[in-house]
Amino acid sequence: MSLVLEREAPPLHEDETGAVRVGNSRVLLEIVIRAFQDGASPESIVNRYDTLSLSDVYNTIGYYLRHMNAVDAYLSRRAQLGETLQQRLSATQTDLSLIRSRLLSQLIW
Repeated sequence: MSLVLEREAPPLHEDETGAVRVGNSRVLLEIVIRAFQDGASPESIVNRYDTLSLSDVYNTIGYYLRHMNAVDAYLSRRAQLGETLQQRLSATQTDLSLIRSRLLSQLIW
């Protein structure tokens, strides 16, 4: 019996918003990679996100290690997008501190 070696595509897919997801889950690539960078093992990542398979997490980390520059660039773009979105939300939402203080003043202790 001989071992059949074949290339496998990484278990990554881009959703309709341009976010990269892992396997057949909705878990974002950045979540898996950040957890790995923070020292989490693939097994602990799967325990946190039970929709992930262990093989998909190992393959994703392997892909990251082989394509670190490209993945880091993607992660940077996603972080910048998040910051831009946060700034837009902050600019459109009113200051809620006045509402909060009014509500707190109405509470009866």
